[in-house]
Amino acid sequence: MSNLTQRSSGLVQRRTEASRSAAAADRERGSGDEDYEPRRGDEQENDDSGDAKETRLTLMEEVLLLGLKDREGYTSFWNDCISSGLRGCMLIELALRGRLQLEACGMRRKSLLTRKIICKSDAPTGDVMLDEALKHIKDTQPPETVQSWIELLSGETWNPLKLHYQLRNVRERLAKNLVEKGVLTTEKQNFLLFDMTTHPLTNNNIKQRLIKKVQEAVLDKWVNDPQRMDKRILALIFLAHSSDVLENAFAPLLDDQYDLAMKRVRQLLDLEPEGESMKNNTNELLWAVVAAFTK
Repeated sequence: MSNLTQRSSGLVQRRTEASRSAAAADRERGSGDEDYEPRRGDEQENDDSGDAKETRLTLMEEVLLLGLKDREGYTSFWNDCISSGLRGCMLIELALRGRLQLEACGMRRKSLLTRKIICKSDAPTGDVMLDEALKHIKDTQPPETVQSWIELLSGETWNPLKLHYQLRNVRERLAKNLVEKGVLTTEKQNFLLFDMTTHPLTNNNIKQRLIKKVQEAVLDKWVNDPQRMDKRILALIFLAHSSDVLENAFAPLLDDQYDLAMKRVRQLLDLEPEGESMKNNTNELLWAVVAAFTK
């Protein structure tokens, strides 16, 4: 799996002013540890707690929404990173929901990338793709590593006996989820030789709130300590970068704000996952996914 370096060309509109209620809802909360058990259909806690349940987004949906061109309704044709990035989102989402964890490190302290993923709970999440990935992981013996599962769920394997692990049409299925939540709509576009289903943005407020959340995490609400950051926001920054869509969130910023935001993102990217995973109140699987993309 290649390192992710090229910039996405996704169109991002200038963010609008957030409402007072959204600003209040965006205050930091320390949620998302390994023992987190969501209630009632596994709707995750997030900064948009004031929204209706239909507008609460998973990590996969947030990354896809950052990558989608607002008017065209599709991701950049040149972005070959988002596929694996979305699979990393699934692993972290399942970990934050208390479904997955890494095996014990043992006396000799195995590295994050050599430790296997094990199923902590097989309770349904309420999300079809998450449940599909969870079933694959639960039923697979012996267990696989984080790197292996990202490749298997992406279909990046030379073993024909493992091709059935691939989750197909992930972007289209996520886009349909966002249509159901009132964020996107569905259209048909003609590209000379073929027709393609696209999903233009229909609710700009939700995307602008997402962009604002990412921007504030590295600007107004920057805490200079990943252990004090909301784990979901921290994961979103890492996964958006791995999916080559993070710069879409920073495009509306002024030059000095952009430079500061990117400087702080680089500080996060320069962290050592092995060391961070050994600190208190951390999520080892989150850092294992980070290690898989930054190794």
